[in-house]
Amino acid sequence: MGNRLLVIGEALVDVVTDSDGSSTEHIGGSPANVAVGLARLDHTVDFATWLGDDDRGRRIARHLERHGVRVLPEGLRAERTSVAIATLDQSGAASYDFDLHWELPEVTLAPSTTHVHTGSIATVLQPGAQSVTTALRAVREVGTVSYDPNIRPSIMGDLGAVRERVEELVGLSDVVKASEDDLELLYPGESAEQVMARWVTLGAGLTLVTLGADGVVYRVASDEQTLSEPARAERVVDTVGAGDSFMAGLVSGLLVAGLLGDPGARERLRGATLEDVRPAVDRGLATSGVTVGKAGAYAPSLDEL
Repeated sequence: MGNRLLVIGEALVDVVTDSDGSSTEHIGGSPANVAVGLARLDHTVDFATWLGDDDRGRRIARHLERHGVRVLPEGLRAERTSVAIATLDQSGAASYDFDLHWELPEVTLAPSTTHVHTGSIATVLQPGAQSVTTALRAVREVGTVSYDPNIRPSIMGDLGAVRERVEELVGLSDVVKASEDDLELLYPGESAEQVMARWVTLGAGLTLVTLGADGVVYRVASDEQTLSEPARAERVVDTVGAGDSFMAGLVSGLLVAGLLGDPGARERLRGATLEDVRPAVDRGLATSGVTVGKAGAYAPSLDEL
């Protein structure tokens, strides 16, 4: 597909230690999952992240490149690769410890880049978060932005400050997708409809809230009404990466529809109807429906939808 996409955000290793002391490692990070999801849907994807020149960093880079994602070389200079450590007790409950590094240098957009996606820890953790902001402001001159807050309170800190940062980034974004858990943390007591209305006022053309097994609710800037769609899962193995898979499918569908990915797309999206964006929402539900039927953060290809 013609657009060149840039995803900015963390890629890390999740280390899960069981109560018996045995451990397994998995590649994680919400933006990394979205980058792979978009590449699997036949988009050209660059990925700006912050990895160490160590075994874990090289493993992540190989994983991304194997799935068709180009990792930008300026992000391969971290002192060491970020790790999230989950320790399970005998009941299966997890406690977490994080060793995170996010010092991303300023990202230079490739001349053909017309859409940037970002989200999660990378948009809040300094000093790299400033590079994210700079890139979003730059791409708005030539294209569009999508954003998933993906709130992690144990890492991001004071939720009042996080809410201010989220709203700053909403104001730079054309599409904002959040989960119902994100909203409960950021706006306790407010409905999805109230929050989506606020985000449209801040500048987003399309806002969506995922509701787990209950699907998704969404609204566009041109209409005060909301529309909901049910989840599309035939079976559920686990829900790891489901929200990231939905995001990749949604962005892919909006690019195909001409509602993201060029200088005029912002205004087309702000004038779009709920029915105009519905096929893209359907693609997001289809991709996440495949993902939950597989173990881990599986990213489907177009022929699996």
